[in-house]
Amino acid sequence: MSDLLDRPVWHALTGRQAHLAVAQGAAVRIDPGYGVFAALREPSAECWDALAATLEGPDDAVGLVETDLPQPSAAFQVLREAELVQMVWYGGEVPFEHDPRIALLGQADAAEMAELAHATEPGPWSTRTHEYGAFYGIRVDGRLAAMAGERLLLPGLAEVSGVCTWPEFRGQGMAAALVRKVMHGFQKRGDRPFLHCYGDNIGAIRLYEKMGFRLRRRLSLLVLALA
Repeated sequence: MSDLLDRPVWHALTGRQAHLAVAQGAAVRIDPGYGVFAALREPSAECWDALAATLEGPDDAVGLVETDLPQPSAAFQVLREAELVQMVWYGGEVPFEHDPRIALLGQADAAEMAELAHATEPGPWSTRTHEYGAFYGIRVDGRLAAMAGERLLLPGLAEVSGVCTWPEFRGQGMAAALVRKVMHGFQKRGDRPFLHCYGDNIGAIRLYEKMGFRLRRRLSLLVLALA
């Protein structure tokens, strides 16, 4: 598990989610409709050149998630650096809990999902991010108040992602209920849950620890564009 989670994007896009990659070989990149994730085979000149070739212009960007930030080649400019906290589930079996508030989300909900994600910034969100897998939501008076779903898939592991709630609906247990729903689905198919969140999101980290997640290690996010 350790080696896989040290390089989650590389192992996802060369393994269970290779079908989502639009470039493979010295560098991999996910279909931009799903997000910005990319990875290098190793930080060599050949791999940096291969990654640069996947970018479609000055407005395009890719995001690397690594244990140590590589030094980009001169072809790139750094748009953002951030610390990520990687957490793994140690809470045992997730029992099924029927919650009538929770509903499976789909294409008809995509615009509301994007609005919520862009407003609360749980992580990169693009036009097809909601198609990674099952996403669930809770509505209040018809409005999508909170959601959670899945993202990267590794052998025996699945990432909880897109966990977000409008500020006026926080503190009501919606995020925890949705995360449990997502994880129950993971465990039914034999996947152990893991997740990432920004290192300064103390509230989320405390929630996940209370639920049964434990810190595995800190990673770095590096978002790059062509120089």
